[in-house]
Amino acid sequence: MMSAGLALVRDEQSVQILWDGKELLRYVYRPWDVQLESPRPYLHPVRTLGGAEVSESEPADHPHHLGVGVAIADAGGVNFWGGRTFVPGQGPTWCGDHGTQRHLGFASRTADGFVEHLEWLGPTGTALLREERIVTARPHPRSTTGAWVLDFACTLTNLTAGPVEIRSSATKGRAGAGYGGFFWRAPNAATPRSVFTAHSAGEHAVNGTRATWVALGSPKWTLIFQQVGSADPWFVRTEEYPGIGVALAWHEPTVLTGSLTRRVITIVADGRLDRDLAAALATER
Repeated sequence: MMSAGLALVRDEQSVQILWDGKELLRYVYRPWDVQLESPRPYLHPVRTLGGAEVSESEPADHPHHLGVGVAIADAGGVNFWGGRTFVPGQGPTWCGDHGTQRHLGFASRTADGFVEHLEWLGPTGTALLREERIVTARPHPRSTTGAWVLDFACTLTNLTAGPVEIRSSATKGRAGAGYGGFFWRAPNAATPRSVFTAHSAGEHAVNGTRATWVALGSPKWTLIFQQVGSADPWFVRTEEYPGIGVALAWHEPTVLTGSLTRRVITIVADGRLDRDLAAALATER
């Protein structure tokens, strides 16, 4: 049930969702990013109910990491991730292959979120994909924990006459780099940080697993991620930088002929949670 304390405010570039009058999140739907960052709509900042920022955009280590959104390293030969493209035999290379996710309009807007339509364009402006994106915020059922829930769903539809291959750097030979899909870049300043599931802990143990839920924690906040309706491997980073994503093409390319839907629910909580409380919140979401 929607909280009476939620409200949505829109301007010409972004929408904000407010919780009791304070900004809970901002969604930039008309980004100003340069083409090398593969411009795309994204959430930033995202905050806990206590006000701690849990997202980061354009950090110095990876300027193409844009808060929370959908980014794919290679869709039909186009870089929708930003930065360099992994080329077999060469490694990360500037290729001039960057795409753009363009906002077309909002199908609906309510106090707790929105439904957005986008198109994914190649470097020459050709439309490869259409997307419907649904983003909502709601209180967590266990309200005494001070947690809230971000519900993020996207449906990608192929607009071309043939199949569109979704590929990651890992499918081209870069081991462990299966990134591509929903991706959440967390603040690099959050240290010490940890990542764990119900049965394992640490980047190397969690990266590439298909755990029911994954928690990314710091002293000030904890994020608990769950997939709904799918079980893709999780792309996990904590050592170089903090980030969690859903890997659409971990070992093999995903061939898109029609439509593909993914939904990720993220529980945003203040403080560092232990495994038992994280599991309880994940179960009761």
